[in-house]
Amino acid sequence: MSADQIGFWDRVAERYAARPVRDAAAYEDMLAEVAARLGPGDKVLEIGCGTGTTALRLGPQVGLWLATDLSPEMHRIACAKPGCAQVQFRLAAAEARHAEAPFDVICAFHILHLVPDAAATLAALFDQLKPGGRLLSKTWCLADLPLWMKAILPLLRLRGWMPPARALQAPELRALITAAGFVIEEERTFGKGKHSRYIVARKPV
Repeated sequence: MSADQIGFWDRVAERYAARPVRDAAAYEDMLAEVAARLGPGDKVLEIGCGTGTTALRLGPQVGLWLATDLSPEMHRIACAKPGCAQVQFRLAAAEARHAEAPFDVICAFHILHLVPDAAATLAALFDQLKPGGRLLSKTWCLADLPLWMKAILPLLRLRGWMPPARALQAPELRALITAAGFVIEEERTFGKGKHSRYIVARKPV
């Protein structure tokens, strides 16, 4: 993330943590889908973990869930939550390298459109996956939003209600993932978030 993005997430961290999930049913469906792909001995890396909600929900069923975020305030809030032995929170950039690699699974939920260089981030994630390991990502494709919604994005950013973000199209997102070396296995959406693409991608053996 850029300094502007870190400042944004630090500023909104308390409100973000207190806000209920907008589409709870869709979130639960996504958690169930991710959970079905995890094994009890897996090592999992999550980038852009925010306040740790997903990590704390899914972490107990794996061997290690390393949840990282670059916002000190998000990290502080995550660390203050009741945890479990399998979950570790770390203040780190999305493209950071970790001594725990290689991982069986890497999760990148609502983060690839926020990083300064998505190609470099995906390359770092690819390098830290085991052969046959999977990247589970969910990414807002802002360029695919309806025209009226795209028109208000600059106003939201100007008012400080939205962080700097890359306006990806779904084909561009797929191209970035495959260019990093991944093989896309599945793509879908959950609930009403038709422009938030969930993609399962595998590192070839």
